[in-house]
Amino acid sequence: MATEILSTADSARCDRFAVENGVSSQALMQRAGEAVSDAIRARWSMRPVLVLAGPGNNGGDGFIAAAALRDAGWPVRVMLLGDEARQGGDALWARSVWKTGLVTDSPDTRLKGGLVVDALFGAGLSRPLSGEAAAWCKAVDEASVPVVSVDLPSGMNGDAVPVDGPCVAPDLTVTFHRRKLAHLVDPYAEKCGEVLLCDIGIPDGWASSVPPIARQTRAPVWPSAGAQTDPVAHKHRRGRVAVFSGGASASGAARLAARAALRAGAGLVTVCSPPSASLVNASRLDAIMLTRWSGGEDTARVLTDLRAQAAVLGPAMGLGEATRDSVLAALATGLPVVLDADALTSFEGAPEALFEALHARCVLTPHAGEFARLFGREDPSQNRLDQVAAAADRAGCTVLLKGPATLIATPGQLPWINRHASPWLATAGSGDVLAGMVAAGLAAGLSPHDSAAGAAWLHGDAGRRLGPGLIAEDLPEILPQVLQAVIARHRRESALTHLLAHGS
Repeated sequence: MATEILSTADSARCDRFAVENGVSSQALMQRAGEAVSDAIRARWSMRPVLVLAGPGNNGGDGFIAAAALRDAGWPVRVMLLGDEARQGGDALWARSVWKTGLVTDSPDTRLKGGLVVDALFGAGLSRPLSGEAAAWCKAVDEASVPVVSVDLPSGMNGDAVPVDGPCVAPDLTVTFHRRKLAHLVDPYAEKCGEVLLCDIGIPDGWASSVPPIARQTRAPVWPSAGAQTDPVAHKHRRGRVAVFSGGASASGAARLAARAALRAGAGLVTVCSPPSASLVNASRLDAIMLTRWSGGEDTARVLTDLRAQAAVLGPAMGLGEATRDSVLAALATGLPVVLDADALTSFEGAPEALFEALHARCVLTPHAGEFARLFGREDPSQNRLDQVAAAADRAGCTVLLKGPATLIATPGQLPWINRHASPWLATAGSGDVLAGMVAAGLAAGLSPHDSAAGAAWLHGDAGRRLGPGLIAEDLPEILPQVLQAVIARHRRESALTHLLAHGS
C-alpha cells in the first residue's frame, strides 16, 4: 500500500518529474482518464453518463474518461464549463474537443444521465466555487444520481485548507499516484465517498525530490508480536505499566486501560488505586496487579516502587488540582507517560503549566474537545494536520488526536494519519483502551511516535473486526487475533522479500 501523502504542489511536481523523465503530460492524462472509466465500469452497470468538465487538466481527465466510456458502448455527453474551456484554455485535449460529438450545450441534457462525472476542478482550488460552477455543484447535489469525482470533489482544497463554499459530494473519488490530505482528514474525507488510488505511471525516483507531508499508518512491527522469538522473554522484559484509577464510582476506565495494556503485550500491569476504589478494583482484577495510591506526591513513590516503565494517567481520574498534582509528579519522574481525558482537561485555562512539565517521552491522546481546551480553537487558515503538528511542537512531545482520522505528530518527525478504523469505535471507553495500548508500546521500548501510530492501527483493526455492537470491553479481548494476524502478515512479507532477493 502506498502510504505517502503529498501536498497539492508536490503532486504537481511529481507530474513534472514524469515529464522530465520521458512520460508526456498527454500520457499521464490518458492513464488518469482511463482509470476513471475503468472504476465506473467496475462499479456500475451501463447507463447514461454526463461529464462536467472544467477548463484545466482535471477537465481533460474527464473528457478522456468520457471517450473511454463511449468506446465501451456507454451513452455519454460532456458539458464544458466557461469560455476558457470552450476556447481551449491550457488543456491538451481541447484541440479536438469539438470533433468528438460528445459536447453538448443543451440544458435539456444536463444531469439527466444515470451517472455524473465531476471533472470541474482539481485539488489546487483555493477559492469558493461561484457562478456557473456553483450552480452545477448544486444541481449535482440535487440530482440523486451516482457521482464520481476526478482527483478531488470540486469545491474542495487538496491540502484540506477550509474553502467556504459549495462542494460536490461524490460516491467515489478517483485520485492518482498518491493521496492528498483532503482524502484522509475530516471533515473533508467523509465528503469524498470511496477513495480509489490509481497508478498513472510516475517513474521511480520521484520520492528523492518530493518528500511527503505525512504517511498513513500500516500494520506495525509490535513488540509482543516478536516475543515468541525472544529466547529469554519474561514478564518484566515485556514491560511494566502503571495505570492510575479514579474513585470508587469512576474506576472502570482505568481497568479498561490496564486490560488493554496487558492484552497489547505488557508483561505486568498494575492499577494504582485510591483507597475509596480499592475494594471495587480488587473484585474486578485477576491478572492485573493492584496497589494503594493516595494521589499527589505519592505518585512518584508508587511509580518507583513498581519499577514502572510507562504510566497512564487521566481516564476518569477526576478534574481539578488533585489530578494536576498527580500528573506533574508523574512527569517529574521522567518516565514515559500517556496523558488522556481528565489529565488533559484539568489543565484547561493553564496549559503552560503542563507544557513546561512535559518531556519527549510523553504521549497526549486528546479527542477534539480536549485538544481545543489545551491548544485553543481551530485556526481557519490551517488544516488539521498542521494544527496537530503545531500542538506537538508547543507541547514538546507526541500528540495523538483521536477521530475518524487519527492524527499523530511528534516534533521533528513525519506525521502519521490512521484511517484504519471503524465508526463503531465511537463508544464510551474506547479511548481508555487506546491509552493502555500506547503505554504497552512505550513500556516495551518503542518510541512515543511509533507507540502512538502502532496502537492506533491495532485499535482500529480491533474495531473493524468487531463491527456493529462493539463495546469498549470487547476491544482488549480481540487483540490476540489482531496481533496474530500482524505476525502472519509480517511473516508473509518477510518470505516474499527473501524470495525476491534470493530466489527459490
